Amino acid sequence: MNKALANMPATIQIDGSQGEGGGQILRTALALSMITGQPFELINIRAGRKKPGLMRQHLVCVQASQNISQAYVEGAELHSQRLYFAPQQVQSGKYQFQIGSAGSTTLVLQTLLPALLLQNQASELTISGGTHNPLAPTADFIEQCFLPVLKKLGIEAEFKLNKAGFFPIGAGEIHIKIQPWQHRNRLSLLDHGALQSIGAFAAVLNLSEEAQIAQRELATLNKRLKLNIQQQFRLNGISQGNTVYVKVEYQLHIQLFTALGEMRKSAEQIANHVAEQVKQYIASQAAVDEYLADQLLLPLALGQGGEFTAQCISEHTRTQATMIEKFIDCEIEFIELDKTLFQVTVKVKEAHS
Repeated sequence: MNKALANMPATIQIDGSQGEGGGQILRTALALSMITGQPFELINIRAGRKKPGLMRQHLVCVQASQNISQAYVEGAELHSQRLYFAPQQVQSGKYQFQIGSAGSTTLVLQTLLPALLLQNQASELTISGGTHNPLAPTADFIEQCFLPVLKKLGIEAEFKLNKAGFFPIGAGEIHIKIQPWQHRNRLSLLDHGALQSIGAFAAVLNLSEEAQIAQRELATLNKRLKLNIQQQFRLNGISQGNTVYVKVEYQLHIQLFTALGEMRKSAEQIANHVAEQVKQYIASQAAVDEYLADQLLLPLALGQGGEFTAQCISEHTRTQATMIEKFIDCEIEFIELDKTLFQVTVKVKEAHS
């Protein structure tokens, strides 16, 4: 072991099979390791999955993190179930990362964003791969739901979808410019305020127009929800796919619900599924949905903390909270107020200046 490594802070040990046991544990560990400078060793990576170990898109998260933090890494290869990661100094700058498949660009973005926010200089990222993936936030969700909430915390980022990428081809591209996080605001989002509008948006890419997929999705959503806006939007790219989202705009919060077209599902089935999610959300009185709840924990823990109400607390979110508490001195509490209403509080021990 060389001298530089001998002086490293103690390594945080993480069992990747705990809790929800997916790639989220890896991405959160990478983000927190780069921010705190603490190395980690992750074992049993994605042990609960059909194909355990590091997949292509997880590897890109590791390589991208290694690149921006000059990390010393062991075990960064396909299907590896153990990873050691010791970051040095995170460098702001202009970076380009290619996943080389339809792997999610937005998950790579969410791995790198927290560390780059905390630098003194702006950074730019261009990430190529999938932009509309079934098991990840879509580019639309990032741009119109996630980043607007971060703006309330004082985080400034400009996001652009250059090309859409659907499974299996991918070949999409996102570009983001991240400003240093100067004014850290506390978030209090216990109530979403009055409903302003409900809009539905649908797009197809390189699919036959004869099927009228987007029109049928919008018509179904209009039947199920009282829409103020319905709009087809354009995408460019070389892959094929369909995406639809509903934007529920409240006075204090904008929530997005997205779905992707699937081979054996009709446009009506896809739209009905989204409509159901929207109806449940509106009925719950919660400010944020299950997915955003999960994504807000880390920014709150890095800032001044805060609280919000959520529709439900998934295993994913609880695993995320456990991971954050391993690296950062903070306390994350979940209180059940009702069957579909939880209060999430993030208390930061030492409020970061």
